[in-house]
Amino acid sequence: MNVRWLDRTIWTLVFGGLLVMCLGVFVERRDEPLGMAFLWSGGIATAVGAVLIGVRAWIAQGGER
Repeated sequence: MNVRWLDRTIWTLVFGGLLVMCLGVFVERRDEPLGMAFLWSGGIATAVGAVLIGVRAWIAQGGER
C-alpha cells in the first residue's frame, strides 16, 4: 500500500467526515432523518480516517514486511 495514497485517503475521510457532520447539524433543523443520516455517515467516515492514522503509524514502524 502506497503511503502517499494512504495519507490522502486519511485526510479526505477525516476532514470530509467532519464537514458532512457540520452539514448534518444544519440540515437536522429542517429534516431530522436526513440530518441524522449526515451526522452518522460523517462520524463513520471520520472514525475510519482515525483508524487509518493508526494503520499508517504501524506501517511506518515496519509493520508491513
